[in-house]
Amino acid sequence: MKRFLLKGLIAGAVLALFSYAALFLAVTLFPELAEQYYDPIFSFDDEKGVLYFIHPFILSFALAWFWRRFKTLFHGSFWWRGIEMGLVYALIATIPSMWLTFSALAVSFEMVLSWLAYGVFQAIVVGIIFAKMSP
Repeated sequence: MKRFLLKGLIAGAVLALFSYAALFLAVTLFPELAEQYYDPIFSFDDEKGVLYFIHPFILSFALAWFWRRFKTLFHGSFWWRGIEMGLVYALIATIPSMWLTFSALAVSFEMVLSWLAYGVFQAIVVGIIFAKMSP
């Protein structure tokens, strides 16, 4: 259990750093996409703002459980095992949730596509970390 917590915390910290960097990159590289966040559909109150930075840890612990349960199904180098885990997660969780988001909310296809790409990237990063730490 101690190792499970350690892996989740390490992966969460790495993802939190990527999340913070992604905020700046998104505004710099895609300013028109960043402007869409001024829509009233998004709420960035002081109380809720911290939830953005907690998300990487929630995802990391969920994927730590997934990795512990299914890691024997992934084969190859730790790079490939991490990429494969990220792609499996994208297929079973990220794509369906983004499909539902796009079909139910008034957000642009570009925004949903950016969330999809970011979700896949996060899962691959966590997969690589877990494949390296717990082969």
